[in-house]
Amino acid sequence: MITKSAFRGLTVDELHFLDGKFTYQGSLNYTKLEIKPYLDLAMWRFETLYYPACIETLKSYLKKRGTQVNRKVKPRVRLIQKASDSGWLAVSCLATGFYPRHINLTLLRDGQPVSDHEVTGGDLLPNGDGTYQMRKSLEIRAEERQKHKYTCSAKHLGLDNKLIVNLEFEPGEPYKPVIFSVLISLTLVLVFGIGVFIYRCRKRRAGPDIS
Repeated sequence: MITKSAFRGLTVDELHFLDGKFTYQGSLNYTKLEIKPYLDLAMWRFETLYYPACIETLKSYLKKRGTQVNRKVKPRVRLIQKASDSGWLAVSCLATGFYPRHINLTLLRDGQPVSDHEVTGGDLLPNGDGTYQMRKSLEIRAEERQKHKYTCSAKHLGLDNKLIVNLEFEPGEPYKPVIFSVLISLTLVLVFGIGVFIYRCRKRRAGPDIS
């Protein structure tokens, strides 16, 4: 337990109580003899009133909310990329819906963790349902996407093992290989249909074959 006293925006003294030990830090110019009655009274309050009341309150809270506090909800993890107008790609590792709050989320490039100075984000944010979310992002040039393999690793109490996910497309991003295949198929169908139509028209104009 820690209490602080302040005056005009500055902390003038601090009282610490940890594992039965009582310590004092202060900037006021009092002698040990002058400050002793104040410290004796503060220590008595900590040991007799504040600390026991705090522990009992926490025990009561944990008893009522134990199921919620001790639950484990595994994270939903995605690794997505989104193109920007500047020609860069944002590769983001997103974990959401997990509880408790501690999670180890790592962006990997070719199986090796990306250095911290390249990664942005990483803040733990609350969801409206009492769970948490975290996002880590990396900006790369479009040509780097073809040279390297990007994955996302997550470790959490809700997971039996380490979870690794591969890069997936975000809605709205161009699916060039898929679009190309679909266009080829549609072209072939159209050409075949036109051929059948021309063949039937010519057969009708030729009329019946009379020998």
